[in-house]
Amino acid sequence: MTSDRPRVVIVGAGFGGLAAAHKLARAPVDVTVIDRHNYHLFQPLLYQVATAALSPADIAEPIRVVLRHQQNATALLDEVTGVEMAGHRVVTRFGPSQSYDYLVLATGSQYNYFGHSDWPQLAPALKSLDDATLIRRRVLLAFEEAETATDPVIRQRLLTFVLVGAGPTGVEMAGALAELAHATLSRDFRHINPQTARILLVEAGPRILSGFPERLAAFARRSLERMGVEILVDTQIEAIDRDGVLARGRRIDATNVIWCAGVEASPVARSLGAPPAQGGRVRVAPDLSIPGNPEVFVIGDAAFVTTASGEPLPGLAPVAKQQGQYVGELIARRVRGESAPSPFRYRDEGALATIGRHSAIADLGWLKLTGFPAWVLWGVVHIFFLIGFRNRMAVFLNWIWAWLTYGRGARLITGDTTRLALTPKLAPTAIVEDLVSEGASDHHRTKSPL
Repeated sequence: MTSDRPRVVIVGAGFGGLAAAHKLARAPVDVTVIDRHNYHLFQPLLYQVATAALSPADIAEPIRVVLRHQQNATALLDEVTGVEMAGHRVVTRFGPSQSYDYLVLATGSQYNYFGHSDWPQLAPALKSLDDATLIRRRVLLAFEEAETATDPVIRQRLLTFVLVGAGPTGVEMAGALAELAHATLSRDFRHINPQTARILLVEAGPRILSGFPERLAAFARRSLERMGVEILVDTQIEAIDRDGVLARGRRIDATNVIWCAGVEASPVARSLGAPPAQGGRVRVAPDLSIPGNPEVFVIGDAAFVTTASGEPLPGLAPVAKQQGQYVGELIARRVRGESAPSPFRYRDEGALATIGRHSAIADLGWLKLTGFPAWVLWGVVHIFFLIGFRNRMAVFLNWIWAWLTYGRGARLITGDTTRLALTPKLAPTAIVEDLVSEGASDHHRTKSPL
């Protein structure tokens, strides 16, 4: 790339970051995309990896492959730890600092545990492939461990799953877990009945899917309840430990607690010194730049942008994509000396949420769908937005197979297989060695002058 052209640094290769990079493909600039992962992740389908419906590679594509044909773009595998706006540089963890003429921060968000620093270890969230494979491992281990448990109390705790937060992620996760337990695994075990698994969806607010019209949310609730999901609204989580949760004074024993509640902006975005807004997001100007720094833009989940009615835009993929396209077009016009586009305005293309097997809801504004038609629309939209022909075909074929057979081909337990609730038995030699060790230790203590 030519060094004397304006340098555009894009931090984050999510929907917004890649949309901005693609929009700059024909602009006279050099584009550098920095991400701590080497792949673009299709986050809306993470819950299907977590519930063994899809493999990680089905919903991810290497960033270098995505940008392969864009000659003015390069990708760097690194983590941005700070921004020096006075010096027009971003600081990275491993490589040298990167200078910029224009900076686009598309760093996304992370789950907000509301000040409880110990909860992330006890209740993993769903933001990355690592999160999804961790949850998949814990869910599948719970059934395997329940198969060998003899204590009915431990067995029931292993087969109880608590999902905190009833937004789209919580609802979709609850439906997928219900299908996994009550259909896919129902014939695979000899000593337990997976259909007795309890799935509880806990929401602090008065209803589930608060961002959808009440009629659609009510349809989703009825569908989940028919699938055996227990829904608790107006119920705030007060405590979480390794054996369950305390929810509005009620103790719920559960080995698996999954966090699907609120999010907050990433640390990099929060470190800019810009006026903070709801959820730690950055309050931006109408052109998505930081006030006082017209060359620095924040888009996606990290940006606080409101509609004409004053409502904040949700952290959805379509929002990030439109913002990325807008910023890419704005930068391209600036470097060409053309007039700037009008302030950013989001085109609401509707919202979708799937509930389970051939059931979903769709709010298109002028049209509201439920059931099978909404499910078909949901599937078409998600396959269309996936990056890569192979991924589209893999997901489509997996869905067809699952629809015909209830099968889930990604039921692999990998990584750390530490038991969730059962204490491993010691081998006889280990017991002897342990007793000898304890005896020696006791003998040493009796001889101590203290």
